[in-house]
Amino acid sequence: MSRKKAEKGINPALEKAINELMAVVMLDPTASITDKMKVIDRALKLEALKMKDADEGYGAGLFGDDDEDT
Repeated sequence: MSRKKAEKGINPALEKAINELMAVVMLDPTASITDKMKVIDRALKLEALKMKDADEGYGAGLFGDDDEDT
């Protein structure tokens, strides 16, 4: 369990699988637009997770007191 917590970031195998799936589905003439959009959505979610992981201060200012003027 401690090994999993020490590892940070996106699983490279998952990233590779999504990239390969996107390439295959986009080139498949029988794939519907819905199928293509699902794969694009997964790729975008992966990119968002990578950006969130890279930003150490993500969400740090969420509970700041700077909004309270009273």
